[in-house]
Amino acid sequence: MSESEHRPVTIITGRVWREKGDESEGVHIMLQAPDDDTAVRMALEALAREGYAEAELDQIGDMQGEPDEEPHLSAWQGALEGEIAIVTFDEPV
Repeated sequence: MSESEHRPVTIITGRVWREKGDESEGVHIMLQAPDDDTAVRMALEALAREGYAEAELDQIGDMQGEPDEEPHLSAWQGALEGEIAIVTFDEPV
């Protein structure tokens, strides 16, 4: 087994903005990292690369198994393969 198979997938939840002052989108970021601080840093760097101007991260934790539905299932699989998966969605008003 590789090291990534032993490390759980971390999920970070929050909201992001493409431009300052725009409407926010909800975000779930899935990745593997050795600790929470590294996970947050990696997530913020990935969001910046994707063109997000601002991010407000609310919660971080380890996923307890495979998600049931898309797009989270594909994001989880991508995280297991070493990707940083970003899932955005409209926030309820």
